[in-house]
Amino acid sequence: MANKRRVHVFYSGRVQGVGFRVTAEEVAEELEVVGWVKNLRDGRVELVAEADEATLQQYLDSVRNGPMKNFIASAEATWGPATSVFNEFAIRYT
Repeated sequence: MANKRRVHVFYSGRVQGVGFRVTAEEVAEELEVVGWVKNLRDGRVELVAEADEATLQQYLDSVRNGPMKNFIASAEATWGPATSVFNEFAIRYT
């Protein structure tokens, strides 16, 4: 089994109110990625995801190049070890 990793991403652009969080959640469920996504007050979207590194790369590629590709101006990702605190992927509202 591959080592689990965590990626913490801040997306900017026109990423709020366009189905971004729902898309991130749907792709996560398809790929069995756990974590969360939420809107930030400054207009960005914050995402934390955990899975093996290859799955996370596929996940990020799917989010970046899927239906949201025209809304994303940039994505700042930080990688680290997984914490294994998540059982599912969820949209957070606070």
